[in-house]
Amino acid sequence: MVNRREFLDALATGAAGLAIGASAKSYGKILGANDRLNFAVIGLNGRGYAHLSALKANEGGARLSHVCDVDSDIMRKFADGAQQALGYAPACEKDFRKILELKDVDAISIASPDHWHTPMAIAGLQAGKHVYVEKPCSHNPAEGALLVEAQQKYGKVVQMGTQQRSSPHTIEIVDKIHGGLIGRAYFAKAWYSNTRKSIGTGKEAPVPAQIDWDLWQGPAPRRPYTDNVQPYNWHWFRIYGTGEALNNGTHEVDVCRWALGVDYPLRITSSGGRYQFKDDWQFYDTLVTSFDYQDKMIAWEGKSCQGMKYYNRDRGAVIMGTTGSVLVDRDGYEIYDLKGKKTSEFKTGDKTSSSDLLGRDSMTDAHFANFIAAICKGEKLNAPISIGNVSVTILQLSNIAWEVNRELQLDAKDGRVQGDPQAMKMWGREYEKGWAPHI
Repeated sequence: MVNRREFLDALATGAAGLAIGASAKSYGKILGANDRLNFAVIGLNGRGYAHLSALKANEGGARLSHVCDVDSDIMRKFADGAQQALGYAPACEKDFRKILELKDVDAISIASPDHWHTPMAIAGLQAGKHVYVEKPCSHNPAEGALLVEAQQKYGKVVQMGTQQRSSPHTIEIVDKIHGGLIGRAYFAKAWYSNTRKSIGTGKEAPVPAQIDWDLWQGPAPRRPYTDNVQPYNWHWFRIYGTGEALNNGTHEVDVCRWALGVDYPLRITSSGGRYQFKDDWQFYDTLVTSFDYQDKMIAWEGKSCQGMKYYNRDRGAVIMGTTGSVLVDRDGYEIYDLKGKKTSEFKTGDKTSSSDLLGRDSMTDAHFANFIAAICKGEKLNAPISIGNVSVTILQLSNIAWEVNRELQLDAKDGRVQGDPQAMKMWGREYEKGWAPHI
């Protein structure tokens, strides 16, 4: 019987010869201009539905050939919805590794729990697949760096699901900021507000018959099944999730970083706690983080259980400069002068909410369109993994700063913590034997 490590090693060996020297442009020539890519969507309970909608919107260039989830009930429900939406039935598979063996699957889109993102993405690359991976692209900074390295090694297209990078109005306003609309932009503040409920105190329970709990845990060290983790609350357990900073902060902090034109900061401070409830939630429900650069700064404030809006918005970002400011969110933007008087605005006509856990929207459709065009035509990616990973890593470092309760000094070249061995011990994680990702 082939074990997990032997399986991944075999994939790496078989895919390496195909991947050497490959690029988006060369692969597009192989496909042919009129061919549709076969997609497999992996992880179907939440954002998987947004992937389905995006593939429907881009059905001229893509086809949903396979769906995959370790929970057979979730998979059956999703497959039924896919058939209704698309007019045909995708094949169902519980084990993503079997999908990676299929030569006719061109790309995978990953909407699984966070602890699976990098191991699954790397396995996909090693199997010769293009990869769309939801944010955060990794569970920890070491994984993110490994995924960037894997993409460079295997040469396939990897897009991270920060879909606002493909939002036309956000692209427009960021370009204007870069062109001097508000003078020299130097400070950005982002926020997220929600009214999440308590997850209570979990109890060990028999694994439901429809779930493959061993495969669900995958690379994470084994734990007994408890009744308050699956299918969503894993976000709040360190062994599987990454907290609200990565769950939602990634989006707006990425916009802030994009607008200011910065990468890794010099210093990170982070403070907060679990204040609203006393339960099994292992992260903060309230967090204030500062990312300090040479002459710029980003601040993020997350409130998971307190719905007070800022600027009458659940979420968004304000970019401030020497002559004015821009307020931007998923629904449009507003421009202000130096004294805070509104001078202009643009509205998409949509209204998004932090309570929407699926996020089916035109931005995701456009993000998939960009991903497909990058594969088939060599179009430049809007959120390549090398860029997306920077936003993910600095927010993972904000988690570490919160954990050790002190400011972190960073190497601005790669984000590694300087002079703090205790913090650097959190750069990676422990894996279940045989499941550690490698390239």
